[in-house]
Amino acid sequence: MRSLLVAVGLLSCLLGASSARATSDEEEGEGESSARGYRDASGHAEARTVGDLRVSIRTGPLRPPRGFAPVDVALQNTGPVPLTVRLTFRGHSGGGTRVTERVVEVPPRQRLVAWVHVPASLYSGNLQVDVVGQDALVSPVYLDGVNSATMLVLGALKDFDGTSGVPVAGSSAGPLFSLRTIEPRDAPRELAAYVGYPVVMVPGDPLSVPADVWAALESYAATGGRLVLNELSSGVRERLPLLDPGDIAAGADYGFGQVWLCPSALECGQVLKGLLRTPLPGPVNPAGLAPRWERGNLLAGGFAPLLDNARAPVGRFLLLIFLFVLAVGPGSLMLARRRGPVAVLVAVPMVSVITCAALIAWSVLVDGFSVHSLRHSLTLLDSERSRAVTLGVAAWYANMSVGAVSLPATSALLAPESVGADDATLELDWTHGLTVKNNFLPPRTYREWGEVSVLPSRARLSVRREGDAVRVQNALGAKLEEGYLRLGGQHYAVPAMMDGAEVNLGAPLPEGETPVSRLLSDAALGAGRLSVGKERFLAPLSEGGFIVRLGGVGMAPTSTVKMELEGGAHVVRGQLEEVRP
Repeated sequence: MRSLLVAVGLLSCLLGASSARATSDEEEGEGESSARGYRDASGHAEARTVGDLRVSIRTGPLRPPRGFAPVDVALQNTGPVPLTVRLTFRGHSGGGTRVTERVVEVPPRQRLVAWVHVPASLYSGNLQVDVVGQDALVSPVYLDGVNSATMLVLGALKDFDGTSGVPVAGSSAGPLFSLRTIEPRDAPRELAAYVGYPVVMVPGDPLSVPADVWAALESYAATGGRLVLNELSSGVRERLPLLDPGDIAAGADYGFGQVWLCPSALECGQVLKGLLRTPLPGPVNPAGLAPRWERGNLLAGGFAPLLDNARAPVGRFLLLIFLFVLAVGPGSLMLARRRGPVAVLVAVPMVSVITCAALIAWSVLVDGFSVHSLRHSLTLLDSERSRAVTLGVAAWYANMSVGAVSLPATSALLAPESVGADDATLELDWTHGLTVKNNFLPPRTYREWGEVSVLPSRARLSVRREGDAVRVQNALGAKLEEGYLRLGGQHYAVPAMMDGAEVNLGAPLPEGETPVSRLLSDAALGAGRLSVGKERFLAPLSEGGFIVRLGGVGMAPTSTVKMELEGGAHVVRGQLEEVRP
């Protein structure tokens, strides 16, 4: 009887454990199922009226993990005269104020959508609408920042639901990703609006996207973004000039980024889940200042400053302080014994003045009033379309703040993801591209800026045959330090030469001896700031291809800033231009 009871007890325990395991698996499956969906974070519009202007401000839009969050304001002029409208967004982050503004003109009886690109470090702020002759309208705006992955959709939500194969997330668990939808005809035309999102998708017909909006999307993919399309007709291929022919369903390299194709809902769901489950770092990753409680010689994330000017001469300053202590301490005692206490009252202030003058003189003579910069970049030359696709990072230091710095709409200026309390007030104007007003560099503060750009360029490396000799000419705009090219199925080393110089190529290199990786050293990549594009540059050279390292300021937009260059390493890859005799 006792053995029977023991057997029954063991059987009950086993059935209970099995039931608990089944319940646990069921709950886990439900949680996993709900986490496979998406959450719509497009925000909602709030309408206000200022005289003849009807204003619709969107609040709660999804904030990307880096770069800028585009905030749209719909403006409808119901009056008979054009209206000049100033939009100003003010927010606080890291102890500083971020001011973003834009001035637009609304024609009579027309509607337009104006975009104010807000730094992604902000969570909320006040948007002010100013119209001449009217009271200012101020509306609070918050940005939706989430822990899940983010993506931007250029199209209606119903188009995404019918194409993506991803359901809406349930309320029992967090979503796999959050998305924001934007109507293509109203979408922003600036590259900065897209560069912060890990994935951008066009669920409808890509040819329905306006040409200027598509130009920004194409630049987004070329500078490191991941663009997802649901169809790839011949017209779409013409809009993607860097796309190699072939199947892109598994993702095709496009400049520094990728283009993905998902023709069916099942494939599209798998593509999106695969992309959003593996978050990638940004195309450029400048390092910010460390928090005050971790402040030392290193930046946030353990990075060392790129500029030696940013490091205080601790040894020299300690020597100066030691001499000051000797003069004020034992020196004052000796002076009091020989000349009396009155001499000490005169000598101590004089020593203090001399010490302060020495510190100021050191700052002026060594650092001066110029802007110091060290620059790194990776550039893909698209010679057929006379443009340069560039990812760059620059370290800056200046004793005095520089003036306004302007960049075109086909570029984006990226701040470090970690915003320190020492960052000064930042004022951005998006009226004509991007203008950073008077605080591009805070005085006596080390700062790094990242840049992505697609700019017109006639830079090229050309070759010309003279009998059996091959001459190569440097027309890249800077001194060529070293490089390699492939011509006639053989690899050649490109010798160092100044800009505009022309030299003969030497003998072909032995097979397998093309150390391209030497050009992509850690120093050339900005000590890890530009590691995203390294794999593309390590690919074998195609026929007529070249890869070289240049000095100088590089091809990034801020190369026009007047600076004292402390150093530059710029790796450029492209196709040779053969000059016929």
